[in-house]
Amino acid sequence: MFFSHLVVTLNKLLTLEKEKKIFVFYSLNRNFAIYTNCMTDKKRLITILGPTASGKTSVAVALAKAVDGEIISADSRQVYQRMDIGTGKDLADYNIEGTHIPYHLIDICQPGTRYNLYEYQRDFLDAYNDITSRQRQPILCGGTGLYIESVLKAYNLSTVPQNNKLRKELEGKTLEELTTILKKLKVENQSTMHNTTDVDSAGRAIRAIEIETHNKNNPMPKREFPEIPHIIFGINISREIRRDKITKRLKQRLDNGMIEEVRKLIESGIKPENLIYYGLEYKYLTEYVIGKRTYNDMVSKLEIAIHQFAKRQMTWFRGMERRGFTINWIDATMTTQQKIETIRNIAHI
Repeated sequence: MFFSHLVVTLNKLLTLEKEKKIFVFYSLNRNFAIYTNCMTDKKRLITILGPTASGKTSVAVALAKAVDGEIISADSRQVYQRMDIGTGKDLADYNIEGTHIPYHLIDICQPGTRYNLYEYQRDFLDAYNDITSRQRQPILCGGTGLYIESVLKAYNLSTVPQNNKLRKELEGKTLEELTTILKKLKVENQSTMHNTTDVDSAGRAIRAIEIETHNKNNPMPKREFPEIPHIIFGINISREIRRDKITKRLKQRLDNGMIEEVRKLIESGIKPENLIYYGLEYKYLTEYVIGKRTYNDMVSKLEIAIHQFAKRQMTWFRGMERRGFTINWIDATMTTQQKIETIRNIAHI
């Protein structure tokens, strides 16, 4: 369309007076700049973040449909197969008005394994390069702040082997004790990794300590990660609405078979401690299934844990702003169409 318009404009140019020719050249140059920006902006990553139950996925899907986009997940637990209800994958939401929106980094690992940040960066970059190579719009969507920040801030990471001696020393310590150790290491390393948002079980805390200890004792060349041009949007949901949605959603997921999902995972051979490692739903439901908690205690403690998790997510996002990120906050009570129009106006897409 641009080039056909160019030919018509050049033909008209031959018949114009000098002053009018100058104006046409100015307009032509401006239109070409706009066209060029449209082409290069396909490499700019649109990020949509927010706490759990904020409705960020539905916004990302609607935006992807509007701008010919594909979604890259930034959720540390949705990478695991067969962990669907507890992680809130809601894959049906990726079909909108008869159109399937492609998604990436969901269902890429076996349950029971331990996916890490280094692997996420690698897989994100593969997905991002694939999407942009096809001139489609990449959209990063999720609530795992560490994953989001690692790609937007271009963390340079190295692989960290398992330290069995350290793990044995840490075995038996409470989550509170492990968190204290982790905080001390973060200060010593001047690290911004491993916020308590993503370290909500003893297993995850031990792995974080393992990584920080390795980085402290083994300074070495790290994998270079490229700068990704980006713009960030956050779904701003009030505490009251968020709490109400979390409570209703938990009840709905329990009614829809979340307990049975965990039971089947254990019956398939996955060790309970490996599910507990994932935290939140899988921690509390596993403890219920193996008889460590009553049903009422499980529901009560899980609901509290999810509320606390959402609060920690917001703490992480506010921390990102203090660390120099600009987040364009969008009111969660707006209609989906209003949200999409706001995003497109701000991002010029």
